[in-house]
Amino acid sequence: MIKQINHNQAFLSRKATRATEADTQAVTDLVDTLKANTNRAVGLAANMIGVNKRIIAIQLGVLSIPMINPEITKRSDPYEATEGCLSLEGQRTTTRYKTIEVTYQDQSFKPHTQTFKDFTAQIIQHEVDHTKGILI
Repeated sequence: MIKQINHNQAFLSRKATRATEADTQAVTDLVDTLKANTNRAVGLAANMIGVNKRIIAIQLGVLSIPMINPEITKRSDPYEATEGCLSLEGQRTTTRYKTIEVTYQDQSFKPHTQTFKDFTAQIIQHEVDHTKGILI
C-alpha cells in the first residue's frame, strides 16, 4: 500500500528498531511507496512512511530493492555530497563514502553481504542514516 511521506522530525530522529518477519507488510508498503515516488526519490527508509523499523528500499533503474536490517560494515574513499530528502526541505552537504560493504536481509529474510559503489552507495548511506535517526 502506498503511504504518505512522514515529515515529523521528532519521529524521524528516533533510532529504528530491528525488523522481524512480522514486519513484512512494512517492507511491501515501503517498496510500493518508493515505486509511487520514483519521479522524485531513489530511496526510502521505513521511518519516512511512519514505521520505526530498520528497513530501507533503493531504486536501481526499474528495480526497487528492499534491505532489511542493513548495516554498513566497511567504508572507503570519503567525499562531500549534497543531498535532498523527501522528508526535509532543501539540500544539505554531508560526508559519504564511494565504496561501502553492507550486510542485510532480503524480503525472505535471507542474509546477504554486498559491496556497493558510487551513487548506489550514496543512496544506501542516506537511508541507513535514517534508520539511525540521523537527518542530513
